[in-house]
Amino acid sequence: MHWYCVCRQSASTFELSCLWSPLDLPSKNMRNHTELNEFILLGIPQTQGLETVLLGIFSFIYLFTLLGNLFILLAIVSSSTLHTPMYFFLGLLSILDMLFPSVTCPKMLFYLSGQSQAISYKGCAVQLFFYHFLGSTEGCLYSVMAYDRFVAICHPLRYMLIMRPGVCVGLVMAAWLVGCLQATILTSFTFQLPYCGPNRVDHFFCDIPAILPLACADSSLAQRVGSTNVGFLALTLWLSVCVSYAHIGIAILRIRSAEGRQKAFSTCSAHLTAILCAYGPVIIIYLQPTPNPFLRATVQILNNIVSPILNSLMYSLRNKEVKSSLKRVFYNVVFTALD
Repeated sequence: MHWYCVCRQSASTFELSCLWSPLDLPSKNMRNHTELNEFILLGIPQTQGLETVLLGIFSFIYLFTLLGNLFILLAIVSSSTLHTPMYFFLGLLSILDMLFPSVTCPKMLFYLSGQSQAISYKGCAVQLFFYHFLGSTEGCLYSVMAYDRFVAICHPLRYMLIMRPGVCVGLVMAAWLVGCLQATILTSFTFQLPYCGPNRVDHFFCDIPAILPLACADSSLAQRVGSTNVGFLALTLWLSVCVSYAHIGIAILRIRSAEGRQKAFSTCSAHLTAILCAYGPVIIIYLQPTPNPFLRATVQILNNIVSPILNSLMYSLRNKEVKSSLKRVFYNVVFTALD
């Protein structure tokens, strides 16, 4: 036999509601009575008074990210010489790097401009789902790209046979499927819990470590499932990348000419750097039992907003074919605008 009480506070009133239930869990009436309709995103910790500065910085980075990846996508589509498996995957990475920051950044810019910090319950669930869906898909795509580089360097004569269009499409579909399954599991376990008390999310978007502490039931199972799933997928994908690059490294060392080794290394270095930038935040955020809120926010800003722009810069500036195609696209856009 238990009493369950909930405090509700508004600008001018304070209400205490209590119900009695003979069970260890809140009754159905209690859940209906205390169900939250929205959450309040508190934003980036320890940044009060810096909203205008952050709005300008993040708006510029977000716009640059969208334009940079859009130009890369146009360069790949418009150039017939870039219609190969490697650039097919790079084009998909550019699409993901436009979608991934768009899950969290527009809402953050909205409340940094002085608008409401509230997000609906369903909106929070949708944001969490697409954050993990796109993030997991991108992680799978990194592994696919590592396998593509392994085939290109270790089996160059059979590259086009192995990485034929059907195989490339199948690998991409598998990446999207894994991302969807991962996001569905994480979102289901997070939002099957009742949320009936505080609704202030100590973060700038809805994510598992920030939402679960607000649950008014035991969230240990959801925390274990979240950490296990994220950790297992990240570890599996990381090991697949390590295996691919171990074979690539051995193959590069066997190349006799310095020019050949340099070309092979430059092809893989940008991809490897992007992978390291992607997996570092996962370890810091999800595999710590109680991550520091400011550290978590800082790392996720780097992962959500900065990493996508770094991907576009690394892949475009270190690749002669992409740079050449980008110049043509840029000149066409400029001349079309002037005309």
